[in-house]
Amino acid sequence: MQLTRYTDFGIRTLMYLAVQPERETLFRIAEITEVFDLSANHVSKIVHHLGKLGYLETIRGKSGGFRLGKPATEINIGQLVRALENSLAPIDCSKPYCRFMPSCQLTGVLREAVNAYLAVLDKYSLQDIVSNKDDLLELLPDTTISVLQLN
Repeated sequence: MQLTRYTDFGIRTLMYLAVQPERETLFRIAEITEVFDLSANHVSKIVHHLGKLGYLETIRGKSGGFRLGKPATEINIGQLVRALENSLAPIDCSKPYCRFMPSCQLTGVLREAVNAYLAVLDKYSLQDIVSNKDDLLELLPDTTISVLQLN
């Protein structure tokens, strides 16, 4: 199963924030777009959605930005994926219509596989996937690291 880019970028954004828990300044969309080479429009939508879901605290205005809305230990990866993905169905048997659909057992097998996939993700928090914080920070662009050192 492959996650959408939307979910992928949402997780990356949260990881970026989680590896910098001691940072005092707010994060900005421009920073995320630069670090991950993403469009500002796409990141804006993701940040807005993550804010509505409570994963981010967003502050509007001139000196606004965003930060994690809850501790990384409380952000469950399985719940996050469920919240960001439009559909977790591995196939759509109705487009085009499959003649086997009324008696097909494949859909049940695939549903079981998706449930197993999500069960694994449910075992992990955001903190678990950034436990190698120092290694992750080293992979950030030099400009980001210098900004981090100033804050």
